[in-house]
This record gives sequence, C-alpha cells and structure tokens, in this order.
Amino acid sequence: MPLVAIRDLAFDVPEGEFTCLLGPSGCGKTTTLRILLGLDTDFSGSFQLPGKGQGRVAAVFQEPTLLPWRTVEQNVRLALPKDERGKNLDRLFESLGLTVVRNLYPAELSLGLARRAALARAFATEPAMLFLDEPFVSLDEQTATKLRYLLLSVWAARPTTALMVTHNVREALMLSDRIIVLSARPAHVLGTFLIRLPRESRNPQVMADLQRSFHERFPGVL
Repeated sequence: MPLVAIRDLAFDVPEGEFTCLLGPSGCGKTTTLRILLGLDTDFSGSFQLPGKGQGRVAAVFQEPTLLPWRTVEQNVRLALPKDERGKNLDRLFESLGLTVVRNLYPAELSLGLARRAALARAFATEPAMLFLDEPFVSLDEQTATKLRYLLLSVWAARPTTALMVTHNVREALMLSDRIIVLSARPAHVLGTFLIRLPRESRNPQVMADLQRSFHERFPGVL
C-alpha cells in the first residue's frame, strides 16, 4: 500500500522572504522540497516558483554532497554556468570563512566547513529561489548557531526567496520571516506564524517570548 506523505497541502512563500517549513520528523517536509525541486514527480497538484519558474534555483541538503576529487573552490564553481565560472568569488568565500580552505578537498574539511562550502555553492549561482533541507542537522548547537548567523549574513547581502525545512522551532524563529507549520503525516498546513521583528532585535529574551507565543498558538506540534 503506498504511503501518503502530504495531502491537501497549500501555502505561499512571499518573494524575497525567508520562510521556514516546520513540522514533526517524517511529516513530509523533505518530500515537499523534493517536489518543488523537481526531484519527485509522483504527485498530483501544481506549484509555481518565482519568476514563473525561469529563475535559477539552488538547494542545500542535509549532506554537503561535495565532489571528493575537487577542491572547495572547484566544487563551488562547478555549479555556475560555464560562462560564469571565472567570476570573482573572493567576497563570498570571505563572508563564509572559507578563504583559507578554498584549495582544500572535502576530506580535509570538518563537517561545519563542508556545510559552509555547500552554502557557498548555492549562493554563488545568485538563485531566484533557495531551498534548504535541514542544512545544520547533526551539528553541535554551537557550530549550528554560528552557521545560522553566517547564513543570515550571506542571505542579507544577497537577498533571495528562501524556503528552509526544519523541525527545530528555535532555528525557525531565529531565521525566518514566517513559519509555515505542518501537521503530522500526511502533511497539511496547520497555520502560519509571522515574525515582523528585525533579526537583529531577536535577543535571548525576545526569542523566549517568541517561542512561548509559538507554543501557545501551536501546542503539541513538536
């Protein structure tokens, strides 16, 4: 019997915003992302990407998926169209703390550095739509938090429409403009949690207040 991952799922991601798709493990978040990326075609329904689907799309997955026989810089440039592979990437590498490792191979990197390289590869293409599938999962909290700040810094400098899958409420509250909350499988939208506060204002007290408000509105979701 086939497993139904999502049913009657409908949501909008405003152009230029950072949106998190949040729900319990196994609810169909990654399946949704795979459908939007065109990697899973076994579904009925429709969707529309920014720019009527003509803009570039980039993705960052749970695993960095770097080619082991290419350096960090070669991995990043490989994602670019051939006529852009000579573009200057110095500022991008600098912003992600990759300058000193750009000539190293993936086997020589920590997982945190490999995740930074995956982010660099995505942002180098200047995508109209950026998808992120729990890119900081399995990292210790200190490293994950540092990478979240780096992600925000690079995204703010190169704003694009972003949709990130997570099951971490605090991560979603830290990063996003809005959180689309999904039910358990088969996933459907339970509601949307909007965050209008500037990210620089989200200090520990504000984050605690946001987290309390979120759980009051969506009790028992996670």
